[in-house]
This record gives sequence, C-alpha cells and structure tokens, in this order.
Amino acid sequence: MPTYGMRALLGFIAAAISVLTFHQAMWEALHILALPGLGMPSAYPTDPIAPFSVPRIVNLCFWGGLYGVVFGLVLPRLTAPLWLCGLGLGIIAALVGLLVVPAIKGLPIGGGWVLLNWVRSFLINGFWGIGVGIILPLIMPRAPRLA
Repeated sequence: MPTYGMRALLGFIAAAISVLTFHQAMWEALHILALPGLGMPSAYPTDPIAPFSVPRIVNLCFWGGLYGVVFGLVLPRLTAPLWLCGLGLGIIAALVGLLVVPAIKGLPIGGGWVLLNWVRSFLINGFWGIGVGIILPLIMPRAPRLA
C-alpha cells in the first residue's frame, strides 16, 4: 500500500479526473435530456468563480480533488467495493453542497428544499463518486508479483 502522501496525491488526481469525466458526463446528460427541473447548462462551465475568478470547471476539480484526498487517506480502511465507497463519497459531497456550503454563503439551505435540486445533486455527485472509486485503483501502484 502506498504511503499516506502518495494515497492523498493519487486520491486528488483520481477525483479531479472523475470531475472531468464522470461528473461532467452526468452534467451533460442532464443538459441534453433537459428534463423539467433537472436541466443544466452545458458541461465544462468556464464562468468565473469569486474571489479569484477561476473558471468553474477548475473550481470543481479543486474541490473534488480535496474530497479525493480524504478518500485516498481512508482507502486502507474501506472494505466494500471501491465504486460503492465512491458512491458514498458522492452522497457526502452532495449533502455538504446542499446543507453546509449554502449555510456558509448565507444562501437558502438544502437548495431551497426543492426535491429536484436534491435529485440533480445526488445524480451528478453520486456519479462523480463512483468515478473516483473506479479511477483510484486504476492509478494506484500495484505490489510487484513474485514469480
């Protein structure tokens, strides 16, 4: 098993890659489907995010990466299939995004308690988390085989 630092770094990388692939794939699927109440703008948004005016996709990769750091650090303690653990990570991220972040920003908590906001958040973040659980073991160094 890699060191703490290596697991944290690989967790960050896996989560950022998952934002660019799984997260944005679900985002784009919701955009294309344009279901009432679940529609999204186009994937890979580049609108600036305060306070540093970084593109939204860079912001999403950074914050997703921080969740990946934690996932990488707790990896040795996870006993369920990693894709399922990743889904749990996505659910945690969705709940933080719906309940904690708005409270910090002084916005309505829980997406205004509109059910479709919750569904959209759980779809996008859940799919992202599954991606983290799939990508991380693929980039993790493997122990050498003894012949």
